Parts: sequence; structure tokens; C-alpha cells
Amino acid sequence: MEIEVKNLSMSFEINGSHLPVLENISFSVAEGEFLTIIGPSGCGKSTILNILAGFITPEIGAIYLDGQRVKNLQQVTAYMVQKDLLLPWRTVLSNTILAPELRGEDIKRAREEASNLLENFGLTGFLNSYPSELSGGMRQRVALARTLMFKRPLLLLDEPFGALDAMTRFVLQNLLIKVWQKYKKTVIFVTHDIDEALLLSDRIIVLSARPARIKSIYTLKSERPRDLASLVKLKKEIFDELKEEMERVFSNGKI
Repeated sequence: MEIEVKNLSMSFEINGSHLPVLENISFSVAEGEFLTIIGPSGCGKSTILNILAGFITPEIGAIYLDGQRVKNLQQVTAYMVQKDLLLPWRTVLSNTILAPELRGEDIKRAREEASNLLENFGLTGFLNSYPSELSGGMRQRVALARTLMFKRPLLLLDEPFGALDAMTRFVLQNLLIKVWQKYKKTVIFVTHDIDEALLLSDRIIVLSARPARIKSIYTLKSERPRDLASLVKLKKEIFDELKEEMERVFSNGKI
């Protein structure tokens, strides 16, 4: 599965004002690649994912899947956001099998598959618990398991670990890498965290401030798990780029 995004541009009308958000965004994603998008707050990172998922129609631009132009990538996408969005009246197991249930698949088989997945995610003993009984990290593990149960080749992940404490985030980052390697998914991941991008990614796209343009693309070739100490120089480069963009935002009075 090869994905290509060409000349994506988008703006919104907010309180009678025209707000440009994306400007001429073009990039490709290879099958099985882990691509991360990072940029200043409010620059349009989530807008890119929403366009790819089919929630928003871009004003300008085209999306190609395996060389064929498509409206969006909805049919091949499973989407996970920062908020876990678990249904509070359903148990952990019932939340996880939501996708196969909606597709009318064999529920017994789905429950068995989901149970094995949840146990691999360290949730043995919690299958019949409700979301209110879980910690934030546990809820995100359930949300990731539910996302995998959609069985789509492309994962769109919008800051899925952004609200978690540092240690829980580290555990889930490592879990995500294992999931990505085992299930051979293509991932487009949005984050504000440079360390997270360096630990997870094959490539990192750095966006400018709004309207977002692609400022730089970095390729990481080192094997995982990675040692951040060996990536200090690259981290500083990305930090300096983001700092420059945020300084521009404040100097222009956009915040």
C-alpha cells in the first residue's frame, strides 16, 4: 500500500474570518512505514489526518492510494485520537470488539481474538471491567486494541499518548512499536513531542506554523529500540526549527 498526498491546501471560515490552515502539503508514505508529523500547536496536523480519514474535504489537493486517485483513505484507515473515546456502558472486551460487531462478524470468534489481544497488552483480569475502573494508560491500551480490531492496513494516530505521564507514555510507545512490527501496519502519527517522534519514526515531517507548510523531512535509519542520547544533534535541529516557528507565531500576534 503506497500513499501519496499532493498539494493539499485547506482553510476555514471562523467568526467571519478566513483562516488558512494548510498550504501546498505534499508527502508520500511507503507500505509499512512509520511516519510522524510534528509542528507548532494549532498548525494543522490534525487537519491533515481528518482529511485523510475523510472527515474533511480539502479545498485543493489530491490523495493517491497505490497510484489511484481517491477522495480519502477511509476504507483502509483505523483512527485513534488522544481521548480514548471508550463507551462507558461497555466492558473492556465489549469496547474492543466494537468494529467486528458493527461489521456483523462472528461475535464468539471476535471475543476470542480480542481477549488474546488484550492479554498481550497486559490487561489480563480486566476484560470485564468498565472504563471508569481503569487508569488512563490502561484505557489507551484498550483504545489501541480496539483500533487494531478494525483490521485496517493504515493507522492514523493523533497524539494518542499526549495526556499520559512520562513513564506510562514510555511503556505505550514501546507497546506501539511492537504492535507496528508484529502487524506490519502503515502508521501516520501526530505528536508535539520530539523525543516521541525520534523514538518511533522512520521519517519525521516538520511543519511550519499556520498555514502549515512542510519545513523539513528527516529520515531515521537506526534500529529500534533507540537511544535518545545518540540523537541529540537531530533533536536540537528539530527543536530549533519548531522554536523558530513559534517565535514567528508570537511575533505576528497569532496567539
